[in-house]
Amino acid sequence: MNICVFGASSDAISKTYLDAAYSFGEQIARRGHTLIFGGGATGVMGQSVRGAKSIDGGRAVGIAPRYFDEDGVLYRGCDEFIFTDTMRERIAFLIDRADAFAVLPGGVGTYQEFFEVFVLCQVGQLKKPIAVYNVDGCYDELYNLLTVTADRGFMQKDNLSLCAFFENADDLMNYIERL
Repeated sequence: MNICVFGASSDAISKTYLDAAYSFGEQIARRGHTLIFGGGATGVMGQSVRGAKSIDGGRAVGIAPRYFDEDGVLYRGCDEFIFTDTMRERIAFLIDRADAFAVLPGGVGTYQEFFEVFVLCQVGQLKKPIAVYNVDGCYDELYNLLTVTADRGFMQKDNLSLCAFFENADDLMNYIERL
């Protein structure tokens, strides 16, 4: 299975998030899956791919716009790397290559990726699991936002089932593998 990881590119975040990303990458590889990600060498992206590649046989596919191809920006140890011209092409490739999505701690870029796949599932254009790894409560407010959105009628309540929130990686992976 190809599991697409969305997450921060910044290293200026808590070690808690970086360590969780590394362990999550290890778990993807241990379970025999391939990590698909935005190609970054730093932050949550970099740690998740390092975790996956630390396991014998761990596979990773990076996808990034060519203009990110500068020293220190992209992870060079991928089994495959796809260059795109734009960020729009990048997300299209990520979505196409993925069998499931894992949203790890991140900022506005991660939110954009999450909402893109969430909306595609909501309108029936995509039928792939979305799992949010709520490390140290980092996505409590996102969960609350989605709940309030449904409670106030801006979204049908059954759309809340299009994604699931998890406090630990084992439960998240079990969820993805069941679907």
